[in-house]
Amino acid sequence: MSRLGAVSLLVRDYDEAIAFYVGKLGFDLAEDTDMGGGKRWVTVRPKGGETALLLAKATTPEQVARVGDQAGGRVWLFLETDDFARDHAAWTAAGVAFREEPRHEAYGVVAVFEDLYGNAWDLIQPAGDAA
Repeated sequence: MSRLGAVSLLVRDYDEAIAFYVGKLGFDLAEDTDMGGGKRWVTVRPKGGETALLLAKATTPEQVARVGDQAGGRVWLFLETDDFARDHAAWTAAGVAFREEPRHEAYGVVAVFEDLYGNAWDLIQPAGDAA
């Protein structure tokens, strides 16, 4: 059996990224291990989720240039929820920037939001999931 364990996300600073993903989005801090030399192994994941985000501190000029633009401005990650209204309201109150109003599509309720660096995400409640 195979599974996607983690996806790396370039960040400027470990602690500011943890504050956003754990503090604003309510993700769990799965691991924060000091690797020495200023490097840490930091993973966060949505509550109840399996796949983690590996928060990778940008260290080269090329990496720094990609922080907030890992997908060239396109929506890059798709976060499914079982209660869109709950999460949208909580995140809006926490200061998360949504690029649009929620919309109903054939696949569910969706709105694009930005992480702390400007990467675009979809928050989606798939069609058929109870609100």
